[in-house]
Amino acid sequence: MSTTDRPTPATPGLLVVISGPSGVGKTTIVRAVKDRLGGMFSVSATTRPRTEMERHGVDYYFLSEEEFVGMLERGELLEHAEVFGRHWYGTPRRPVVEALAAGRLVILEIDVQGALQVKQGAPDAFMVFIEPPDEETLLARLRARGRDDEDAIARRFAEARSEIALARESGRYDVFIVNDDLERAQRDTCARIAERRGEVASVTGS
Repeated sequence: MSTTDRPTPATPGLLVVISGPSGVGKTTIVRAVKDRLGGMFSVSATTRPRTEMERHGVDYYFLSEEEFVGMLERGELLEHAEVFGRHWYGTPRRPVVEALAAGRLVILEIDVQGALQVKQGAPDAFMVFIEPPDEETLLARLRARGRDDEDAIARRFAEARSEIALARESGRYDVFIVNDDLERAQRDTCARIAERRGEVASVTGS
């Protein structure tokens, strides 16, 4: 079958970008979107070392710095960022483009810096930001995770405040979801994405 003969998907693809600070609960919400709406995760590439529990091509594409820079120079990344000044992360372009062409709902869980890069290259992306009800709740959640010492918690908290401010000031996010109740936040996020996907289908005549 030639490219011109390929059938148009019954439902148009939609790229959903979900961001939010550490400790806000976005990963749980992202999983709910995938399960309830039949979405698929985009697998990121990274130069950080792989842990024993992680699988290449499933959790991340684990690359050398030389391989990562090569992808960047060839324009094969939708977005990229250096995190904490140590390791590079990025979203490979080709799997996302192919999934959207097949009518899939593609979910990117990335920080605001990367999300704004994606929006610049993919203006139709639906941008969702998950935020805490207040700073006190966010700080309590960061401590409750039990992963970091107080210095690391203070750093993550400062980064979270900056990320929230950048998301709002950018004017590029379509919706802000306050996670003061996890189940309600999951429902609201799924509802807004389903609504947007319906609008896309209406515009394309699907």
